[in-house]
Amino acid sequence: MITFVWIVLLALAWMAMTERFTLPNLVFGFLLAYLVIYVSQRVVQSATFIRKLNRFVVLLIVFVKELVVANLRVAYDVITPTYYMRPGIVAVPLDAKTDSEITMLANLISLTPGSLSLDVSSDRKVLYVYNMFVDDRDEFIREVKQEFERRILEILR
Repeated sequence: MITFVWIVLLALAWMAMTERFTLPNLVFGFLLAYLVIYVSQRVVQSATFIRKLNRFVVLLIVFVKELVVANLRVAYDVITPTYYMRPGIVAVPLDAKTDSEITMLANLISLTPGSLSLDVSSDRKVLYVYNMFVDDRDEFIREVKQEFERRILEILR
């Protein structure tokens, strides 16, 4: 957390030095501060934060990619006369244990068009997910676990 504070302070210092108090300049200052902390991580001892921030950025990129693909797939199914959907409810076994891990996974799934997190089992070992396109249940489970759950656990643990 202290590394994040340093990055924000460096970004604000950048804005003050350039005398441009705009959002793009703040974003550039944040990226510049991130780069400075990354390069000097041995001195500042921020390797863990930088590693988790990198993993968060990767998760964000993967989520945006899945969001675009799901939007295109649902839109294509809606505008074509033939329905390609094969709806189903899939029980996804969970490696996530804490409430925050399970909640983050369920929210990312629900934000993706065509899918919805329905329930978590009482022992918190299974997440029930509705999806419009369940061609192969095992493949769907693998995608959820590899694309979302594994990346969430890397960030939160």
